[in-house]
Parts: sequence; structure tokens; C-alpha cells
Amino acid sequence: MGEPEEDFAPGEGPAAKVSVSLRAGNIRAIKERVGARGFSAYVDAAVERQIERDLLEEALQANEAESGPVPQVFRDEAAELFRQVKSAPELQGDGGWHAHEAS
Repeated sequence: MGEPEEDFAPGEGPAAKVSVSLRAGNIRAIKERVGARGFSAYVDAAVERQIERDLLEEALQANEAESGPVPQVFRDEAAELFRQVKSAPELQGDGGWHAHEAS
């Protein structure tokens, strides 16, 4: 595969072929969204987002261990802001997410 994976941070480094198993429905949904040429880039971006979420969750847990839990009023406020952003009409475009082919 060329350079060792550990030399690169998430989202960096050259593209490399790997074999993964995905559910048939997910494969179909990705191809309908971005076509066959955008498939790898779409999956790569999804993996990168999951790594970012995992790292954020780890940081939140470390913060709570050090400083205590986030007060419920702030959690409720964040949840409401998320609902507002998620339902914003300007974010509901017809094109959705478009992948660029990973090189």
C-alpha cells in the first residue's frame, strides 16, 4: 500500500485501495447519490466524519471527567440550535452532498 497508514493524519495522505464490505442497500444509496465515480470519495468523507465524531466524543468525555457534566440547560440549547440548522430551508438544496473522486 505504499507509505504506512500511521504516518498520515485522518483526511491526509494518498488514496489507497482497500476491500470493505457494505450492506447492499447502502451501496445502492451511495451510487444513486454520487454515481460510481464518486463512490470512493463519498465513503472516504463518511469515514473521516466518523473519525471526527469519535475524537469529539473522546474530548467531551475527557472534559466531563475533568470539569463535570455539561449543564442540561446548555445541552437543551445546543439541541435546539441543531434542530434549527437541520431544518433551515437554505440547507435543503436539491443537489445534496457531491463527492469529488478520491485520487
